[in-house]
Amino acid sequence: TFSFLLLTFLKKMILTFEKRSYKNQELRIKFPDNPEKFMESELDLNDIIQEMHVIATMPDLYHLLVELNAVHSLLGLLTYSPKPDPHVAIAVVDLLQELTDIDTLHESEEGAEVLIDALLEGQVVALLVQNMERLDEQVKEEADGIYNTLAITENMAEFRPGLCTEAAQQGLMQWLLKRIKAKMPFDANKLYCSEILAILLQNNDNTRELLGEMDGIDVLLQQLSVFKRHNPSTAEEQEMMENLFDGLCSCLMLPTNRDRFLRGEGLQLMNLMLREKKMSRTSALKVLDHGMIGPEGADNCHKFVDILGLRTIFPLFMKTPKKMKKTGASEKEHEEHVCSIIASMLRNLKSQQRSRLLNKFTENDCEKVDRLMELHFKYLEAVQQADKRIEGEKHEMVRQGEILDDSMEDEFYLRRLDAGLFVLQLICYIMVEISNSGISQLQQRVHQILNLRGGSVKVVRHIMREYAESIGDGKSDEFKEAERKRIMDLVDNF
Repeated sequence: TFSFLLLTFLKKMILTFEKRSYKNQELRIKFPDNPEKFMESELDLNDIIQEMHVIATMPDLYHLLVELNAVHSLLGLLTYSPKPDPHVAIAVVDLLQELTDIDTLHESEEGAEVLIDALLEGQVVALLVQNMERLDEQVKEEADGIYNTLAITENMAEFRPGLCTEAAQQGLMQWLLKRIKAKMPFDANKLYCSEILAILLQNNDNTRELLGEMDGIDVLLQQLSVFKRHNPSTAEEQEMMENLFDGLCSCLMLPTNRDRFLRGEGLQLMNLMLREKKMSRTSALKVLDHGMIGPEGADNCHKFVDILGLRTIFPLFMKTPKKMKKTGASEKEHEEHVCSIIASMLRNLKSQQRSRLLNKFTENDCEKVDRLMELHFKYLEAVQQADKRIEGEKHEMVRQGEILDDSMEDEFYLRRLDAGLFVLQLICYIMVEISNSGISQLQQRVHQILNLRGGSVKVVRHIMREYAESIGDGKSDEFKEAERKRIMDLVDNF
């Protein structure tokens, strides 16, 4: 009987909401220029919307909201509220924010699916964006309304990542870019915008393309240029900076955005950030890595040499900065990005730019080769230790009769990459590339240090073979084949 009473109570509440909503709308249409006439009905409507917050504690009954048409009516209230009084729309936003709270959604997957489906069918994102356009952030209540609107989009995107493309296309991307570049003091809403933007761009080529078409790369670069000579003044501002950098790295995964980054002078900005030694340095290095990697990074690689980027990158290769700790980046991360950038340049550079890069390795009695070999042995040792641990675990698993399937092997491989194999592969790639450069002193120095420290050509070849097997994620078979052959040719001549 209790559940029957509860159902009756909720149905009654929803129907009261429907009635009050209808009455308010009727009076508004009848007396559009006379707010006194519909003021009382508006207060009643507001009260019932507040009462409906109780539904957010019962996600398994969300289907009632859909069956009794309440979702449709709530969305309707987002559109009709004229400028003088956005209270009702903000009350609706608060309610939707609570209904879509991510923990609540996970309490009842079924109820959540029904609610999210109904909201999407009603074009919820487009309506929320239109509503935000009308709000004035100088008014605290309206600024909070924007914050809660962003929370709704985050909740929905977390519950159903597939809706990011649709949300971005329904005006959200455009609104976020506009708000991020608005000349307003930094606040919680700007931080939240940067966060939602990064979420939209995660693993999503559609939203990356959309951002590129909307000149979003320029917006990101303009916003980040502030941190060229100044560190963020608060932890929140630092978080926003990281979000914008993450968004930029995401965008650069899409080849068409590499050119937009190049034209927007992104390389020059990142190069300056590396020289300025501020907090932005770590992330700038990551952006360069994303912009120069793979065959699509060729133009950026050439431009980087032209703007004298070699003078910036090699000091960072020779010595990992001590200040890394402050920005929360690890030594390994730094060395990985720097080695990846040098490897990308060796892969992509042609003619005169390539010669300039190789000359760097001969400078000062081949000090760069010495450093390369030092890193080689450092990471080789880390990987050998990890391999020992993994072999021990495998032995134990076999002893207990467990089966080592492919997914287990993949997991072990990922653990090895993480332990330093990925950096080691990049280092070995640089070693075989410079040894094949036709500059005999480079090849001699690499082999001389290998012999001196008891290293072996065989180990390097083995690492490169394994690397060649794993390359070309998401690329065509022809590309993978050609790249594999190119690497194996370098290895055979090593």
